[in-house]
Amino acid sequence: MKYNPADFDVVKSIALTFPDTEESVSHEGTPSVKVRGKLMCRLHDSGEFIPIRLDFEIRDRYLDSHPEIFHLPDHFKAYPYICMWKHNYNIKLLTEILELSWKGLATKKQVKDYEERKQ
Repeated sequence: MKYNPADFDVVKSIALTFPDTEESVSHEGTPSVKVRGKLMCRLHDSGEFIPIRLDFEIRDRYLDSHPEIFHLPDHFKAYPYICMWKHNYNIKLLTEILELSWKGLATKKQVKDYEERKQ
């Protein structure tokens, strides 16, 4: 095991605040969070970063605006994920990214209900 599951605890605790998210296990037994059975985020098995599902357009915007926090290994370029260094982030930005990720995986009704409750 190359990773410490505790490195995912902050991400997991925020991700699980969104409706219909669930704690799960992903690649190589790494901790993850899923929405409707689809991977939202996980601790990479290298233990160095956290892939977070994000639409390509949104991903590119954050890669450009926060290169010190996000990166994109070659393996992830063809997939709708952004990779965040595990210790180089702030909670506000992390919450924002996870909310965008959740919205991309949730149903339209779930997003509508969530937005109504936030107001």
